Amino acid sequence: MSISWIAFTLLAAFSQSWRNAFQSKLSVNMSVAGVTLARFLWAGPIALLYLYALYQWQPASIPRFSGEFSFYIIAAAVMQILATGLMVVLFKLENYAIGAGLAKCEAPVSAVLGVLFFGTVLSVVGWIGVLVGTLGVLLMSSSSGWRSVSPKIFFLGLSCSTAFALTSLWIREASLSLALPFPHSAAWVLFLVITLQTCIITLFLLFKEPQTLKQMFKQPKLVIMTSLTSVIGSLGWFSAMSLQAVPYVKTLGQVEIVFMILISYFWLGQRIARKDVTALILISIAAILVMWQ
Repeated sequence: MSISWIAFTLLAAFSQSWRNAFQSKLSVNMSVAGVTLARFLWAGPIALLYLYALYQWQPASIPRFSGEFSFYIIAAAVMQILATGLMVVLFKLENYAIGAGLAKCEAPVSAVLGVLFFGTVLSVVGWIGVLVGTLGVLLMSSSSGWRSVSPKIFFLGLSCSTAFALTSLWIREASLSLALPFPHSAAWVLFLVITLQTCIITLFLLFKEPQTLKQMFKQPKLVIMTSLTSVIGSLGWFSAMSLQAVPYVKTLGQVEIVFMILISYFWLGQRIARKDVTALILISIAAILVMWQ
């Protein structure tokens, strides 16, 4: 079981590193809502196909959705839309690195919220792993100097990490509340959350930004790749969080930064700064600690 959540988390982190790259490119000429919709637009049908394939492979009962489950689904869907929108706003800021670093502090935020409100229990080694990983993320995002960070960037980054943390915690609760075996429970949560998100953002754009919908069809390949990498990433996150506590999953998920650095080094030919190497070592140590806790 422990190997399963690790594999799902690594899949999610790798897919998300590419999704962020595609979203960043889309955000140059598209509104925040449009870039956010690109993440979900084609993800719903793919999630439905995955759910169908699971039932063909291993038949299970159709779940009954309680009021508690419905709350978790709606809350997670809305909060993830907010978190994604905040992240896209950070993409558009000049001093983006520090804000993005704060947005990646999802692990410690989810740890605190989880312990206080969701009954999460972390070991001492687990807490050390969470804190070491956070230090690595903040070190990597400090290239422009923390003294230059504005209150706006600080608030946006911290709000983004809090929104992502709440999304993850509610997704785990939704999956655990279903009387279904894994991975069917995670697949139902994945399909319902993505479908609801797609409906919400599409309706918003129809009434507020109809021109954005037309603009999306002018970049079909980029939109499709954003949706594809997003749904693969979400499948990994939702599955991992059904098997393991959110802070552990998000701490290991920080290896996404390692993937991004490797992509930039081997594919784009960019050099790696000395402090980034130190940050990568800290993130790697954190990943080992949460895997072995």
